[in-house]
Amino acid sequence: MMPLPKLNDLLKPAEQQPWRKQFEHAANSAQHPALQSFYKGLLLEEDVPLGEAPMLALDFETTGLNPEYDDIISIGAIPMDSRRIFLGQSRYWVLKPASKLRADTIPIHGITHSDIAQAPDLMDVLPCLLEMMTNRVVVAHCAGIESSFLSAALQYRIGEGIVFPAIDTMGIERHFSNNQHLGLFARMFRKNQAGSLRLADVRSQYKLPFYRPHNALLDALACAELLQAQIQYHGLDARPVSQILPLR
Repeated sequence: MMPLPKLNDLLKPAEQQPWRKQFEHAANSAQHPALQSFYKGLLLEEDVPLGEAPMLALDFETTGLNPEYDDIISIGAIPMDSRRIFLGQSRYWVLKPASKLRADTIPIHGITHSDIAQAPDLMDVLPCLLEMMTNRVVVAHCAGIESSFLSAALQYRIGEGIVFPAIDTMGIERHFSNNQHLGLFARMFRKNQAGSLRLADVRSQYKLPFYRPHNALLDALACAELLQAQIQYHGLDARPVSQILPLR
């Protein structure tokens, strides 16, 4: 049996240092009580197998694409592990953004001015969100979006950002899409795929059903199912989480 390939190409060089050390640095510099509590709750070890890691599928809808000027408008969060998705524990929030709700994005996420008129601010739901994230690895498709938007939103509100461990299902798919580590059957199965890394297109490669995009809770569910399929298809259960995630 060939040895499992490393996923170091998912990590930027600066991110290949032990991720717990990055958390320790963030914990030592955190000033806000909610962030201090969040960092203290990190109990995961770097060598915990992905198949045993507690996770949280997370998705944001935002007012635009630039975290410096745009803001989070809805959050979907679903606890999960490699084999189960705990929909009964999921949460969905529509938020009042700090930035203006742009007319050109309303048809995309479907959230209107009336929806946000009485909606809470991110800080109102932050304690619950951080509790869900505590001691879990976040799972997101193009996880840099969730990490950058949450960090920027907190930087604006409390003067400091946040770092957290996140598995990027898009990054996993990009790693395996060159076929170099796939067996004959897998290459035959995938050879006619278009190569798109969009969530819906990647899900179709694993024969997962189509979900209407741009609802944060549905997208979180779609990402959770995709990671489970990737774990089973590529045999990632035994991989230490430190091999698969960059610190987000």
